[in-house]
Amino acid sequence: MSASGPPAGVLPTPATTPPLVPTHDQVVVLYVTVVYVVVIFGIWNIPGARTLINPLKLFTIGWHELCHIIAAILTGGTIASVTIDPFLGGATLVEGGKPPIILSAGYIGSTIFGGVFILGGFDTLVAKILSFVLGIGLVAPLVLVRDKLTILLTVLYEGLVVGFWFIGHAQALRWYCLFVGVMNVFFVIWDIADDKFFRKANDSDCTQFYIMFPSLPAHFWACFWIIFEIGICIAFLLLGIVSFKLSTADMDTQAAVFLPT
Repeated sequence: MSASGPPAGVLPTPATTPPLVPTHDQVVVLYVTVVYVVVIFGIWNIPGARTLINPLKLFTIGWHELCHIIAAILTGGTIASVTIDPFLGGATLVEGGKPPIILSAGYIGSTIFGGVFILGGFDTLVAKILSFVLGIGLVAPLVLVRDKLTILLTVLYEGLVVGFWFIGHAQALRWYCLFVGVMNVFFVIWDIADDKFFRKANDSDCTQFYIMFPSLPAHFWACFWIIFEIGICIAFLLLGIVSFKLSTADMDTQAAVFLPT
């Protein structure tokens, strides 16, 4: 007697699991997230190795500065200059506007943007959609960059975006998006590390907050924003656990509807 199943093209109904209890696949995502935090911290701060992630640093820094720019425009400010550099960091000089809002927008925007990419680690279809954002975001900062090695590495990272579409029915994109998500959601840590270990020309936003509000030390702002980012990261991880309960095989079936590979 043949086994019965859902009609072709229809996803099977997931087994009933309490919303906040992660599936086996989701537990893997949680472990990998922790590993990525450690790996990115190491690579970001090891001389030589940090150069290898320049395209992803530019993507992360570029979005961070874009958030400052948007906030400046929305609060009536004028953009005087923008710097996006993998070695010097980023800086947006603004005339007018609401400085506290403009400054806060960088870390808030980076954290939420990273959280969205973390969701890509839970679902292949979400990762496929986000890969277009990543593809455009990797190229955009090159308008301000002339370093040949960085340009070459960007071509390599763009190649990975395309190539991962064809690995395991685009499953590889999930881990790429998760890596990018962790890099963005914890941007304040890398920003502070650049200040402490490399004395970059452009100060971290925590330092700028201290300059703006001298009664509160820079360490207070660092702790405040790190706690904020941890909280947002946990919120997006919980959202991923609740929203994406499909198994790997079911994700493949779902994602095949959108540009099958």
